[in-house]
Amino acid sequence: MNKLIKIENPEDIFPKYRNTPIGNLLEYHNLDKDLDSYTEAQLLIGMCMDNRKHLHIPENFAYIIRSGGANLRYSEFKVSYAISVGNVRHIALLGHNNCGMVNLISRRQLFIDGLVNKAGWTKERAEEHFMNFAPMFEIGNEIEFTTSEANRLRLKYPKITVAPMFYNVDDNKIYIIDE
Repeated sequence: MNKLIKIENPEDIFPKYRNTPIGNLLEYHNLDKDLDSYTEAQLLIGMCMDNRKHLHIPENFAYIIRSGGANLRYSEFKVSYAISVGNVRHIALLGHNNCGMVNLISRRQLFIDGLVNKAGWTKERAEEHFMNFAPMFEIGNEIEFTTSEANRLRLKYPKITVAPMFYNVDDNKIYIIDE
């Protein structure tokens, strides 16, 4: 069973993440560590496109890919670029609570009506769009998806450290998902 580990001091960070870019992310964001200066990215952060999340990190510290549900399946070329050209060796994958990619089917009509009324689409086109793409982007449970996505990335990039994490939009803190 996955559980969330609250980070309130440096000792709460798992030893495997301490003194790494992942540990630094937690210290910058949760513990208000003084921001260091960087000229090159230290890690890749994969996180949801949700507008309620803002990270407290230094400039140039990280590549950030924002995708619904922190789903990087359709961003693998960008992940590979950050690793091969950007030299990152760590990935922080941040799911979050109250994610819009959970239970997408419940937003079907809202989605269709929005495209019809706000974007000028026909109802048929909007319905087809939803039915073609919703299954690709539905994530189910946020914590379970983040953990499974971290495991998928670990298999694809075995020399890269991938940390599944959880951003709580209620307290704006990042938690480690204990697998």
